[in-house]
Amino acid sequence: MGSAAGPRFDTPRKVRARERAVRGRRPLILVVPAVCGLVFLTLPLLGLLLRTPWSTLPERLVSAEVGQALRLSLVCATSATGVCLVLGIPLAWLLARGDVPGLGFVRALVTVPLVLPPVVGGVALLLVLGRRGLVGQYLHEWFGFSLPFTTPGVIVAEAFVAMPFLVISVEGALRGTDPRYEEAAATLGASRWLTFRRVTLPAVMPGVVAGAVLCWARALGEFGATITFAGSFPGTTTTMPLAVYLALETDPQDAIVLSVVLLAVSVAVLAALRDRWTRGTL
Repeated sequence: MGSAAGPRFDTPRKVRARERAVRGRRPLILVVPAVCGLVFLTLPLLGLLLRTPWSTLPERLVSAEVGQALRLSLVCATSATGVCLVLGIPLAWLLARGDVPGLGFVRALVTVPLVLPPVVGGVALLLVLGRRGLVGQYLHEWFGFSLPFTTPGVIVAEAFVAMPFLVISVEGALRGTDPRYEEAAATLGASRWLTFRRVTLPAVMPGVVAGAVLCWARALGEFGATITFAGSFPGTTTTMPLAVYLALETDPQDAIVLSVVLLAVSVAVLAALRDRWTRGTL
């Protein structure tokens, strides 16, 4: 008397072989443009590295012009990130937890700097914060303070273009957290501010860190809004991207060195956030 055949299970070796067979079916019509796209994206970076004056790199990094632009960029990018953290985290909380009319429109306004040409952002800042701007005229009249063409102006321009990166990252983290922990804290008598500090903020800290890193990197590489709103004055507003642009006309080797520094920062940011990129949580 024959027994009924049970379910058939493939061995792990057969499963891996079948997966390799499926992955191995790569149509040529997709492989060729994929390789061309890869070459298109990596060849300019390779050319930059090949033309870098490695023998004189340390000397150029500590030279007056390069070192000045590097220090100014680091200070301004870090300060802009601090501004974004102070303003961006509450804004992200409002977008994720707020229940106010027109929230979708507010979210659209927050993300506008992501797609807005940076030069247009610089013009908009001038019209609002310039000496004759909507707000800037009162700052100049009442306090004798003017933002354009100053180091604080650089920080404002960088914060304007970089803040959406932080807001989007923190808002996504807030939407991914379980609100029941906040509800439990509220039932135990915790105030909203205490709940935010002790429950919500620690839960979304990975998103805050990721957003801050992206924000800092974006501020470090900002060019259009900075040169439009703050101009280019060595030691005051000439950040690394502006120094690259100016050095191309006078000393291309310095431009290459600054470009390599910015490239290294970009690679470091991607390496630091590699898990978030691969998991698609940003």
